[in-house]
Amino acid sequence: MNFPQSEIASFDVDAQCGFSPLCPDELPVPGGDEIVPALNFMASLAGFRVGSKDAHSPNAKWVVSSHAEMGAPTGLAHADKTWVPHCVVGTPGFELLPGLPKVTEYGYMVYKGLELDLHPYGAVYHDDAMTTGVIEVLRARGIRKVLVGGLALEYCVKMTVLQLLAAVFEVALYLPACRAISQEDAEQALLAMKNAGAVLVNTEEQLSQFVSEGK
Repeated sequence: MNFPQSEIASFDVDAQCGFSPLCPDELPVPGGDEIVPALNFMASLAGFRVGSKDAHSPNAKWVVSSHAEMGAPTGLAHADKTWVPHCVVGTPGFELLPGLPKVTEYGYMVYKGLELDLHPYGAVYHDDAMTTGVIEVLRARGIRKVLVGGLALEYCVKMTVLQLLAAVFEVALYLPACRAISQEDAEQALLAMKNAGAVLVNTEEQLSQFVSEGK
């Protein structure tokens, strides 16, 4: 069965400079600045393009001053562990990667992590229940399939994919549009997404086939 392009959305998850070598003092994902062409290809197959951005405060309750301090439990209900400041609103790390559209050229943009005690990974919920609105927007537009890429694969991309699947969208993860921090964690994340129903796609041809023919 063929799906009209209007039923396809692409989703750029946290494709920000703060998660790339362009901002080495933040959370640089190796090769994170290389995914723009693949994200733009995804969008060329979709009738609606959405994105998400971490939008943090420098005074967030999960912030620590050095990379060596990262990963400690916070005790917060919706921010599991500590991180160095990253993607702080108004800084270069907050900006989308060069070559992506302007924020105002997206159909919808999610801003997450604005509150001092929140550090959500997925772009669908601010916490365990409060939606960011993206599910409602996609449903209102009649979207059935979502093409996903972004940073980092084993954190925000993984959680966004799982949340979209739980909301009963068909989801393809376009691997050329993703990068990971840890190869071992990435493999576990890919298995979790596949087991939940995501289609893992490696080539432009495979992604085009997913769009036109379904699973």
